[in-house]
Amino acid sequence: MSFLMVNKEFKTVGLKGSGEFINFGKEVPLLAKQLVSRSNEILHPTETEIALFEPKKDEEHKIGQYYVGLIVMEKPSTVPTGMEYLETNERYITTRGNILNLGELHLSLVNWANEQGYQRDLESYIIETYHPMAGGGEEVQIFLPIQV
Repeated sequence: MSFLMVNKEFKTVGLKGSGEFINFGKEVPLLAKQLVSRSNEILHPTETEIALFEPKKDEEHKIGQYYVGLIVMEKPSTVPTGMEYLETNERYITTRGNILNLGELHLSLVNWANEQGYQRDLESYIIETYHPMAGGGEEVQIFLPIQV
């Protein structure tokens, strides 16, 4: 598993959801299915699916927001009804691996951040991008925002 620090910009058109953090694992894929069924409405899309998650700030923080979308090449002139355009440009630490190991990937990335002395930015979205693998399966790339 490799880890990097990167500056990265994301341009996204997607659907917004919210719910209890504990339910994100079920809710986010359901919203992603809705998005895929409407993806033909999005202007200038890439084929990369993306999710943006509000970070859980502490144990009292129970409800969070998230977005599922497609990365777009440029800001669209119009956004489909019920969708939003988001643009982020942050400094992140990142790793990539099989989506079946999502929890382990997140934990390893957080541990690496602590070892390197990076401070997480809890005011910016955690981002995951999803990448189909040859022969089936899917990889996920995680981008954890860090303070500059």
